[in-house]
Amino acid sequence: MKHRPAQAFTLVELLAVLAAIAVLIALLLPALNIARQESQTVLCLSNLRQLGLAAANYTASYEGSYPPAYYGVGNPSWAIDMVRNVQTNIWTDQPGILWMGQTNLRVLVCPAVNETPAPGQIVLGYNYNTSYIGHGALEYHPAPATTGQVQDPARCALFGDGGYYGGINYWMRAPDLLNPIPPNGDAVFPPERAAGTQAFRHLGATNVVYCDGHAATQKHCYTQTAPYPAYVGPGTGFLSPDNSAYQTY
Repeated sequence: MKHRPAQAFTLVELLAVLAAIAVLIALLLPALNIARQESQTVLCLSNLRQLGLAAANYTASYEGSYPPAYYGVGNPSWAIDMVRNVQTNIWTDQPGILWMGQTNLRVLVCPAVNETPAPGQIVLGYNYNTSYIGHGALEYHPAPATTGQVQDPARCALFGDGGYYGGINYWMRAPDLLNPIPPNGDAVFPPERAAGTQAFRHLGATNVVYCDGHAATQKHCYTQTAPYPAYVGPGTGFLSPDNSAYQTY
């Protein structure tokens, strides 16, 4: 019985197959990228819900008081405390006051943030409503707000995707300086106010968890500050044109 010799692909046929594969890859990559970003959005929302739950546990333990956004200068103590090992002189990130000593700090890392942390540290992805909720040592009103002062918990932002033109800032600021005085004053200059913006890094949207514990994705981005204008970087902005998304009253 005679066997017919197998026919090999011609060069033209091989090139045609390679071209078809290239077209399929080009068509699939955008869809895969969108799917990856959508999964990051879901994980980020989960992180923020856990932050909201931690805040609820904290207020239940401290007579309704939220944790201060910071004490001293430059330390986001609501989220982490930087502790120095006296023997190695290496600083490491430890759970901040929000966590009352216990958490997996990975919950503070937004999956859409692409920054390399220093050894023993993490890159935080979230900020905390400092203008109205957390306050801090250098604010006009340093004491944090209480749950009883939040009149509409479903509209008052608590934590969100932090980001500004210089990287990530951990203190969320409202856009209008005059609105929170009185009773909620934050003593910051326009550049600091613009640094307290939200990063719209999830397919052009940003994630927020509110004082009632629900987390949501928002696409509307506002870039004006008052009464003085400040530079707001591309892809960042505020949650409302005024302070309505931040205020406790």
